Amino acid sequence: MKLKIQAELDYALETRTDILLQIETATLPEQTVLSETFDAGSTTYLARISSEDAIGTRVWLSCDDRLSCRYSAEVEITRSREDISRMPADLVHTLPHEAVRYLMASRYCPSDEFQSFVAAEFGHVSGGAAIREMSDWIESSFIYSPGASGPSTTALETFVQRRGICRDFAHVLITLARAMGVPARMVSCYGPDVRPQDFHAVAQVWLGGRWHLVDPSGMAAPDRIAIVGVGRDAADIAFMTSYGWATMKRQVVTVEEVG
Repeated sequence: MKLKIQAELDYALETRTDILLQIETATLPEQTVLSETFDAGSTTYLARISSEDAIGTRVWLSCDDRLSCRYSAEVEITRSREDISRMPADLVHTLPHEAVRYLMASRYCPSDEFQSFVAAEFGHVSGGAAIREMSDWIESSFIYSPGASGPSTTALETFVQRRGICRDFAHVLITLARAMGVPARMVSCYGPDVRPQDFHAVAQVWLGGRWHLVDPSGMAAPDRIAIVGVGRDAADIAFMTSYGWATMKRQVVTVEEVG
């Protein structure tokens, strides 16, 4: 399938501000960027660097009083949809280096505090079957509620409140997976079925020797996702990190299936 992606960011800045953007679709074996444009507007500096795990890119900008950025792309997705419930978990002591760091607790995912809960609630299953149960539990038990959480909300707080947005749902699933010994990381992406349309976040778990996408919000299937970047949690995949005060004037994301 092909996706047409457009993102517009318009922010007022108090003074000259350094900004790190992560909004460009990554080039991967299962997704091809057919065309794209990136207009950073008026800047005093622009440079691209590699993102986490060399998946995608980040863009450094320095802007005087305003960020006005436009990104558009057409991307072909060839990724298949898989039934993870049949996939085995790798033995922890056999995990490769690229998966090990995603076993550890992180800023938004305190997995070390959930081991007893995971053993009690999901200890009857393992591997992909456990991940599927966790994801289904989050989707059915949590309320998707824009405004219910903020930039500092952790998986523990979302677990208690039982409400949040895509990043919060992903944080909870990542936390539960790690607590069971399954490496899990966060993925920023675009999806045509996301409502309301916005930058989206899902989880990716390591099963059977490779990564598999899972969306506990139920809004984005693996074969209908354009990946932007990956990381331990929201801190690593933020679409915009501002090193100075920034006030949003306009932010629009549209994703649609084409062709």
